[in-house]
Amino acid sequence: MDSVTPPPPSPELDLDNLKALQVLGKGAMGTVFLVQDTATTTTFALKVVDKTSLQAKRDADRRARWEIEVLSTLSHPFLPSLLGTFESDQILAWALPYCSGGDLNVLRYRQNDRVFSPCVIRFYLAEILCAIDHLHSTGIAYRDLKPENVLIQHSGHVTLTDFDLSRKLAFRTTVDCSKTLPDSKLPEPQRKKHHHHRRNFSRWIPLLPTDVKHPKNPLKKAKSARVSPVSRRKLSFSNGERSNSFVGTEEYVSPEVVRGDGHEFAVDWWALGILAYEMLYGKTPFKGKNRKETFRNVLTKPPEFVGKRSPLTDLIEMLLEKEPTKRLGYTRGASEIKEHEFFRGMQWEFLTEVVRPPYIPARDDGDGESTEELVAGNGGVDIRDYFQNSKPPPSSTPPSPLPSPSCKFRSKSTVSLTEF
Repeated sequence: MDSVTPPPPSPELDLDNLKALQVLGKGAMGTVFLVQDTATTTTFALKVVDKTSLQAKRDADRRARWEIEVLSTLSHPFLPSLLGTFESDQILAWALPYCSGGDLNVLRYRQNDRVFSPCVIRFYLAEILCAIDHLHSTGIAYRDLKPENVLIQHSGHVTLTDFDLSRKLAFRTTVDCSKTLPDSKLPEPQRKKHHHHRRNFSRWIPLLPTDVKHPKNPLKKAKSARVSPVSRRKLSFSNGERSNSFVGTEEYVSPEVVRGDGHEFAVDWWALGILAYEMLYGKTPFKGKNRKETFRNVLTKPPEFVGKRSPLTDLIEMLLEKEPTKRLGYTRGASEIKEHEFFRGMQWEFLTEVVRPPYIPARDDGDGESTEELVAGNGGVDIRDYFQNSKPPPSSTPPSPLPSPSCKFRSKSTVSLTEF
């Protein structure tokens, strides 16, 4: 991973003052706690990597340090800020604001039909778009957009989480528009004709059935495997920089990543299209019966839309263009997407001032009881004791479909080229 701009030193956490109130999540990289600083009574999320057990995940320490480095450079209302860090021979820890509203996937399952309305989708996509735009402006490709990584703040606004798969990339200096003109630049009649041609051509490719059944546990999607970095063949690019790492989450991986062609910022616009589709239909567009079929669908299958065409389905189709150079957002980034008809009339500069987002977490949302009640009930557990004695702090299990709050580590599975 390339280094981002050297950040100022992060405030050092005083672990003696931190008490773990709940375990918010566990995964291959480590554990996330809801903690309280007993000196200030403030609460926040604390990600902790146990350095003594890194044999099982050799790159966990490297990825954790990269995430800390990225977080220390961020300053945006829809991205998390690094509150402080701590390191000893045993653990590496970093603090982030606690998001009480859970994640976007859990919030979707709370809806009557497990889908969002177009106006709600518009609001969340707009904020996510602004967050990714800021990341790209700093040269960071996010590469892990999915509903589980979109958290809901106390205010109801979004924040992205998990930056261990992100990467610093060089910007393109020129764009040859004479060879490939993005659909967004074509006159409207020509663009529609172009889409129609693509849909007709896709009929020559046999479509594979997809499993559309709901999982038994509505809060757990059928295994959404996260793909970890794998060394790929090296390619040479004269215009900007592309990564050859095979990363992402299975159902959100872009065609260029599957092909191993090298990828850059446009992978995030593909993932935005997948996210919009899932918010609209309650499922991802290319999921197959297994990983191999999913990847085959990503490469060959067009997204299927139900009902009347709309600005939202048009936006999704343009984001899910399999050729990245023709994908909406490739040429001029987020500004290209903001100009789409779906966002017509959006007052981008006032997004942060929206006081009534579609959903505002209740004071006790996400954990079933207020932080004060947790503190009064048990006083918390020392972080060091948790790892030394393997005695976890009390964790209330919310009744389905309430969310596990804030940022989470999740178990990841890897995939290599030979599997596809």
